Amino acid sequence: MGQRGFLLAFSAYSAVNSTSTHEPHAYALSRGLEPARLPRHVAVIMDGNGRWAVDRGQDRIFGHLRGADTVRTVTEECARLGIEQLTLYALSVENWKRPKPELDFLMALLKQYLADERPTLAKNDIRFAVIGRRAGLPDDVLAEIDDCTRFTAKHTGLRLCLAINYGGRTELVDAVRRLAAKAVRGEIDPEAIEERDVAASLYTAGMPEPDLLIRTAGEMRVSNYLLWQISYAELWVTPTRWPDFGIETLHEALKNYATRDRRFGGLTKPTPAC
Repeated sequence: MGQRGFLLAFSAYSAVNSTSTHEPHAYALSRGLEPARLPRHVAVIMDGNGRWAVDRGQDRIFGHLRGADTVRTVTEECARLGIEQLTLYALSVENWKRPKPELDFLMALLKQYLADERPTLAKNDIRFAVIGRRAGLPDDVLAEIDDCTRFTAKHTGLRLCLAINYGGRTELVDAVRRLAAKAVRGEIDPEAIEERDVAASLYTAGMPEPDLLIRTAGEMRVSNYLLWQISYAELWVTPTRWPDFGIETLHEALKNYATRDRRFGGLTKPTPAC
């Protein structure tokens, strides 16, 4: 199947929407999840698309196509559960080293996704955002990003944030440049810069830091993703590759997160004596 065929198939996937949204608290309880123990912000490194396809005798781009379907499934489930933000690592700055046909397909797939998913975003009251460098992205993709952002700006539910042309070190470099420019203009004193000033200069300014970082395909590394923001995130790694990552796997991660004792460098409060 050629690239056009994959895009047509992707459009067919997009035409199928899941059931309407539920009241988050009751829905979480119905799925065996304690609402008070859910993470506020889930970040995901979506890994294994290409290997999933190759193992099935398919071209790598077929894995990306199936991975886009997983994005829809996971996004809608997070919205139903009342999670505040879902941030997905869609394209890293290092991914530009991949073969041009694969990159061309990824750009076409991203543009198609942004155009086709607006009804789903509207139905689920999902806000859309993108973090990463705009330079280097095709103009037509940037236009779709901007249109989708404006289209969902007034939504108040889950924020779906895609990290596109993103790198954690790149983000920190850009933050340092912003702060340095302010210092040159005399707007800030370099000696007075605090952590909050750095955070306010990141792509994620105004967003909550991730509580849970999920990585698929069993890789034990963070791959230059949200390096500042995940300082105290709980990590959960699954051998499941992203195209096979479904609602049950997401629930498994959330249930595991609920068992974590998050101390943020402190000590667990002692149990009161009887």
